[in-house]
Amino acid sequence: MLYDDFYVKSLIQTVEDWPKEGISFRDITPIFSDPKGMRMVVDAYIHRYIDSDITHIACIDARGFLIAAVLAYELQKPLILVRKKGKLPGKTISQKYALEYGEAELEIQQGSVKAGDNVLLFDDLIATGGTLFAAIKLLTQQGAEIKEVAAIIDLPDLGGSQKLRDSNVPVYSLCAYDGE
Repeated sequence: MLYDDFYVKSLIQTVEDWPKEGISFRDITPIFSDPKGMRMVVDAYIHRYIDSDITHIACIDARGFLIAAVLAYELQKPLILVRKKGKLPGKTISQKYALEYGEAELEIQQGSVKAGDNVLLFDDLIATGGTLFAAIKLLTQQGAEIKEVAAIIDLPDLGGSQKLRDSNVPVYSLCAYDGE
């Protein structure tokens, strides 16, 4: 199925003043209840990465899990969960980071990646880049290389995607909300 930016954007809802006043939250959950939209999004990523040299897909808690799990299944790649602190069993490593509306901490299990692994890092949205940079640090400090960061939505006005590119991390998103 061909990707249709207008169709996918019609599914994404904007929730004003959530999770706090002044934030316009882009909600991708309607994509999951629309089989055509879900197929469009997943197929777009499958076509992009089917012939790539990625060896693993890492995804960020929690909406990033939903598309990345299907993508990992379809591409037959291991899935690495990057979770909020305290959600993973066993030995973990963690990284604090700033959000556009607060502070948080991510962690992954030790040994989930190693030197030589080529990782696609997936999240639902790129805002300021704080979450993605924390995940990148967790993955690279175990030796992995980030081949690309992928997201459904980019909010370029918040600067995260440009910061990633400036750090030599390739970025791909299906749609952007610029100045909206």
